Amino acid sequence: MSKIAFLFPGQGSQYAGMLANASQYPVMLETVEQASDTLGYDVAALLKDETKLAQTVYTQPALLTASIALLRLWREHAGIEASTVAGHSLGEYSALVAAKVLNFEDALRLVAFRGQVMTDAVAEQEGKMAAILGLERIKIDELCAQISRDSDKVWAANDNCPGQIVVAGHAAAVDRFMDVAQAEGARRVLALNVSVPSHTPLMQSAANAMEKKCLEVVFNEADCPVWSNALAVSLQDPEQIRVALVQQLIKPVRWNESMHGMLSSGVDAVVEMGSGKVLTGLMRRIDRKALALATDHAEQLLKSLERVGEHIG
Repeated sequence: MSKIAFLFPGQGSQYAGMLANASQYPVMLETVEQASDTLGYDVAALLKDETKLAQTVYTQPALLTASIALLRLWREHAGIEASTVAGHSLGEYSALVAAKVLNFEDALRLVAFRGQVMTDAVAEQEGKMAAILGLERIKIDELCAQISRDSDKVWAANDNCPGQIVVAGHAAAVDRFMDVAQAEGARRVLALNVSVPSHTPLMQSAANAMEKKCLEVVFNEADCPVWSNALAVSLQDPEQIRVALVQQLIKPVRWNESMHGMLSSGVDAVVEMGSGKVLTGLMRRIDRKALALATDHAEQLLKSLERVGEHIG
């Protein structure tokens, strides 16, 4: 029997014009309006504002809103439910809403707070992230140790798929890493348009703040297993999920491991529930046998829904 997983994208998948046709689908429009009421600003306008969407404090609520709007549309049109869920970095909050660990309003407040404390944790221009293609994880770790100094350091931050790892840390250390990685034979080295060095020890102050903030919110037992970025295991216990969610800020995203674990549990189809197609692309690098579908906009979601129905038979 086929098992379906919902995957939820993180920062970097946003673009101006997300949910462009939301007004044609009441459940999506209601989701955007609910987000506006919760956050106290016009989320529909935010989704069209390229400048604001580039700011972490706005990016995170916008992506959460887009994912939940599409998830609700899927659920309105289908009886096909996921047997497990996962979200990449920020997307883990969307996964927790999908699994009913968090309600949507609490998740919105948490990610708005998360975006602010992450921005505050490291001064502008002091942090940096870069994608490294074509080097193995063991080599990345060796280079991080070799390049890091007491005053500035770099770490492996996202292990996304075979041959694609993101490093993060102090800007000077990341710049040195990029030069050395090219000399060591990396196929491609790409600086990311983000100044927040996520998933590194530089986010410790943000993690401390999030730990306190999460205590203000009710975490419920998950309806289905939720794969943890920090631990690369599935969780359902609310307290374990709360702890892992805080650790996520300072520990690497173990996406490649998580997806292999998910596939080993019997999942043979994944649906990326949200903006863009990043996670769909990663799955095709991790295991081409798995059916991987995107839901970037409502019309695409309905086509993917039809394909999942055919896949299940």
